[in-house]
Amino acid sequence: MSKMDNLRAMREARYAEAQKRAGSAPARPKAAKAPVAPAAPKTVETRVEEATGDDLCGHRNISGRSCTREKGHPQKSHRYS
Repeated sequence: MSKMDNLRAMREARYAEAQKRAGSAPARPKAAKAPVAPAAPKTVETRVEEATGDDLCGHRNISGRSCTREKGHPQKSHRYS
């Protein structure tokens, strides 16, 4: 047998074994998940209160500079220094 024939035979054997395991496995009932309430969005006042002192965003750009805005800032852009 050639190398490709051996690979094909191994692949078919694995497929047959997987099919056999899938057919004989007992069906497990899915656990019911409790609905999760969405978190309330933070207001600007809450974010400002959280950003006290050295509590900065810390986002890093490609060159390694860190964002100097407060943590959780609402702006989409960052200020790097």
